[in-house]
Amino acid sequence: MLDYEKLFKLAEKCGFNSYGKLDVSTLKFLPEVRDMCKANTCGMYDKSWACPPACGTLDKMREKVQGYKEGILVQTVGQLEDSMDWDGIQETSKKQADNFAKMWEELEKEYVNIMAMGTGACTKCKKCTYPDAPCRFPDKVASSMEACGLVVSDVCTANGVKYNHGPNTICYTGCFLLK
Repeated sequence: MLDYEKLFKLAEKCGFNSYGKLDVSTLKFLPEVRDMCKANTCGMYDKSWACPPACGTLDKMREKVQGYKEGILVQTVGQLEDSMDWDGIQETSKKQADNFAKMWEELEKEYVNIMAMGTGACTKCKKCTYPDAPCRFPDKVASSMEACGLVVSDVCTANGVKYNHGPNTICYTGCFLLK
């Protein structure tokens, strides 16, 4: 059993606004979500080790989570001037990436075999080596929850974590599966 009090304090220290327990049995890997990736609205489909199809099939995702029972959901929530506040959206996205990296680094001091699922495409390298060469940081690449086939709002709801934080907000969600 994870020490959630300690994990929640760490999440706060790393800059997350919201967090909660994650029951791994609530993760549903759906082909419809993967189909949204295939539509390539973000422009990263088939261009990164962290994105489909390179990140693996849904069966591979299901296989990866076997053996995990629990984890933590982490969120960075940003206030926007309005729904078109692109600067606010980008700023919150960067904060989430920074918070996520900090937390991962801290978790590695205590846990082995961490499975991290982040937000959006991997941005570790200016240009991904995919498909010409292996990933430069295979132990630090985290596919987004969506790339893994998850409906983030459903995962949050199933675990009692708020997903919609009100008007003129944006919420980025990631998770860490821990043993």
